[in-house]
Amino acid sequence: MEKKSEIVVGLDIGTTKIAAIVGRKNEQGKIEIMGTGKSDSVGIARGMVLNIDQTVASIIRAVKETSDKSGVDIKYVNVGIAGQHIKSLQHRGIRTRSNLEKEICQEDIDSLIEDMYKLAMPPGEQIIEVLPQEYIVDNEQGIKNPIGMAGVRLEANFHIITGQIAAAKNIAKCVNKAGMEMSALTLEALASADSVLTAEEREAGVVLVDIGGGTTDIAIFQDDIIRHTAVIPFGGNVITDDIKTGCQIIRAQAENLKVLYGSAIPTDNMENEIVMIPGLKGRQDKEISVRTLSSIINARIEEILQHVYYEIKNSGFEKKLIAGIVVTGGGAQLKNLPQCVEYITGMDTRLGHPDEHLAPGNQELSHPLYATAVGLVMRGFAEAERAEAKEQLNVKLPEVAQHSKQQKKKSGWLETFLHVGNKWFNENVEGDKNM
Repeated sequence: MEKKSEIVVGLDIGTTKIAAIVGRKNEQGKIEIMGTGKSDSVGIARGMVLNIDQTVASIIRAVKETSDKSGVDIKYVNVGIAGQHIKSLQHRGIRTRSNLEKEICQEDIDSLIEDMYKLAMPPGEQIIEVLPQEYIVDNEQGIKNPIGMAGVRLEANFHIITGQIAAAKNIAKCVNKAGMEMSALTLEALASADSVLTAEEREAGVVLVDIGGGTTDIAIFQDDIIRHTAVIPFGGNVITDDIKTGCQIIRAQAENLKVLYGSAIPTDNMENEIVMIPGLKGRQDKEISVRTLSSIINARIEEILQHVYYEIKNSGFEKKLIAGIVVTGGGAQLKNLPQCVEYITGMDTRLGHPDEHLAPGNQELSHPLYATAVGLVMRGFAEAERAEAKEQLNVKLPEVAQHSKQQKKKSGWLETFLHVGNKWFNENVEGDKNM
């Protein structure tokens, strides 16, 4: 890659699949997908790396496919992190400014955020992301962007996401062993939110539910502010295991049954639908009722959704989420899932497709399965733009300082000239008057 800001790679290291996407922005600000790659995820369970070598091999397969399709030599990747070790907390930061004349600038906000990264964490945990919620300037509440304001006391409420140091290091180790560098590590729920939620939904209040293979990630937004995040240690793989046990078939057959015939809600018209499963060597084919299959799925999906609803109530924003729920991720492909979510939570629900930010011609990636990977690419571009703006600011600051120095020199010379002039006037003109 010649420039990190021109081309961005998102690497979604999931429990069931590893997806890599290379993208660039067009003139309209939409993302053009140059290449994609996908491989079965081996060595990962519930978002945690359990086998380094197997995970590295899976990453290499996905990235090689992406590189071959795009013609891009992939060196830097934006990676997502999930898992039941992920936690969140609220904290308030305070910065006292000495110069009241100087406007609040990005540097003040960056200093506040950097201070949050210095918070003491329990042993074995680290801060993954610090997300500003709202600012307070001299006790004036509810400020979304304080840049340009005057004030002495700058405060901010932060949503801080933490995770296990070992989990983050293992992901970084896998990426490095696969021959790449990790540009950023992002909570997967936030990446998915970027790709499937609209600005209006974030403003009105919305819950993102990303049902993956090993975990179900939740992010709650209200008034365009991140309010709550959580990770539930259940996902699509648990449903597959239930089908495997309940129907007494092998796991690959259970996964195919779930994808092709699975439904979140069993209905009466399924009673007479039968699916034939090939028997193992020397054994008869097995008949499975579609209604039985849906009953097994329904029992587990309701349990997952009860956990989701608990997190919604626990956030304290249940009554303020006008836009309801957006469901995405690989587990969102179950038939009748939105209706099941509405039945459990009583909230309006839609499926989240990451197509709003994609350029035309990328329909194959508009599936909820790719929501996280597309979101990681988007966050990569956003981070590159922030870094570029900061760089330009740093270039301008010395120029402003130099200009200020020159002005000071000029004003100093002028003051000296006026002082000497006044002295001469007082000694000569005023002296003559007194004579």
